Amino acid sequence: MVNGGDGKGGMDEINVQVAERLRRLRGSGGLSLQDLAQRSGVSRAMLSQIETLKTNPTIAVLWKIAAGLGVPFAELLGGAAAPPVRLERAADARYLFSGDRRLRSRPLLAGVPGHSVELYELRLEPGGVEEAAAHPAGSFEQIIVTAGRLRLGVGAESWVLGAGDALLFPADHPHRYETVGRRAFVGLSLILYGA
Repeated sequence: MVNGGDGKGGMDEINVQVAERLRRLRGSGGLSLQDLAQRSGVSRAMLSQIETLKTNPTIAVLWKIAAGLGVPFAELLGGAAAPPVRLERAADARYLFSGDRRLRSRPLLAGVPGHSVELYELRLEPGGVEEAAAHPAGSFEQIIVTAGRLRLGVGAESWVLGAGDALLFPADHPHRYETVGRRAFVGLSLILYGA
């Protein structure tokens, strides 16, 4: 399982933040590792390894943990209170990866005071498929395709999107991203959490 921005599989700043936030959120919720394992579907051993920096969690595992805690995904990434103006240089980008490394996600926007919204840059390599867990109740997601083609499925419905297309859907159900064709899908994911 690999995550992190260094491309070498080593621990990085995101993993340290996730470990610290996970311990804090679990503690403030009065949850044992076993309690959170039952709520999230992530094993007690995996949760312990994440908290003690013995493994790098994948995007899918982090989504399950966030859902089990009942918090937005970005809450696990932590950090200090967001300043009103933030510049994020491409050269300083921090990425999260799927277990097979076909999906790369870059957090762009989260932690805006008074707003429950997150924005991610996504890249899914040709042949890539990512199964996403349901977000908290009342959540919506909008996918905007900037390059390539994407098949997005929610339940029994699916849509094929090309460059310039956008789709808004209820994201409080499991959903699936799949690259169509021989080019990588590149786009943005805007997540709006319910009140």
